[in-house]
Amino acid sequence: MTPEAKKFFLEVLETPSPSGYEQPVQRLVREYSEPFADGVHTDSHGNVVVSVNADAPLRVMFAGHCDQIGLIVTYIDEFGFVYTKPIGGWDPQQLIGQRMTIHTDSGPVPAVISRKPIHLLEEEERKQVVKQKEMWLDVGVKSEKEAKELIQVGDPVTLNLGCQEMRNGFANGPGMDNKTGMWVCIEAARRAAERGGLKVAVHAVATVQEEIGLRGARTSAYGIDPHVGVAVDVTHATDCPTIDKTQEADIRLGGGPVIERGPNINPAVFSRLKSVGESAKLPMQWAALNRGASNDGNALQLTRAGVATGIVGIPLRYMHSAVEVISLDDIDHAADLLAEFVLSLEADADFTPR
Repeated sequence: MTPEAKKFFLEVLETPSPSGYEQPVQRLVREYSEPFADGVHTDSHGNVVVSVNADAPLRVMFAGHCDQIGLIVTYIDEFGFVYTKPIGGWDPQQLIGQRMTIHTDSGPVPAVISRKPIHLLEEEERKQVVKQKEMWLDVGVKSEKEAKELIQVGDPVTLNLGCQEMRNGFANGPGMDNKTGMWVCIEAARRAAERGGLKVAVHAVATVQEEIGLRGARTSAYGIDPHVGVAVDVTHATDCPTIDKTQEADIRLGGGPVIERGPNINPAVFSRLKSVGESAKLPMQWAALNRGASNDGNALQLTRAGVATGIVGIPLRYMHSAVEVISLDDIDHAADLLAEFVLSLEADADFTPR
């Protein structure tokens, strides 16, 4: 991983992108991609399409969503406390006592989210799982008027953003889902362009609104009309307590990208990813997917008359939390794998299952 690529990765982790509010991150994607791409295009949905060797007849699309889960402001009470609804799938227990940021037109507003202290909870309340609507944001104001001078209904909210590096090349922070996968797609396109010799067109897309229904992948894939697609998203690492490896596979941080296999996966794409990874001596892991994926791979496969689709997973612990943990080596190897994949393709490559 070059210093420039790592700087880009850290910058996107520090930049907010709740679903529907991805513009700040997409500005960074465009800035990073313009020096190496033939073209960088933003569609009306907000997807950023980074194209390399764009005029080649066989089109390959990489899809990595840049959006993250968040909250959206719904109400400000007479004391200036702020209430919200979730954007994407939250476990409300993850939110209690967190430092948050409300992203307003005039800039970020720091906040904390909490509930009534345990000392004041009734016996029955202590037995109940807290609901998200029972928590509020405290921004330190003294009145509703003061709060409304800062904040509007519809402003997005995130956990405090950033990245903390750990031992063994691990790193944690909110937004690893799926800024890791987005980074892999953009960086793979850069590496393929740098090496040269591409015989196919590569369209690396930072897709939007995956967390609320795979929306950006659906619209961008329709526009690109790819022959082949690879979605890159996080997947559950199982090298921690309480996860059943017999159902979720043995997936380890630092063990390399995860190549999915199953009904949502074109068998020829799977075989090509496996063979190029083995030829390049890249670490890889394997997982079974028994249904349509809950990520951009699902939308890719079902675009127009169908796209030959593969899914590459980034191992991640503690998904949809403030402390999502990944391995920097895994994302580096995933970018190499995708670059090797497109560089191996001939202009007449056929991925029809036979």
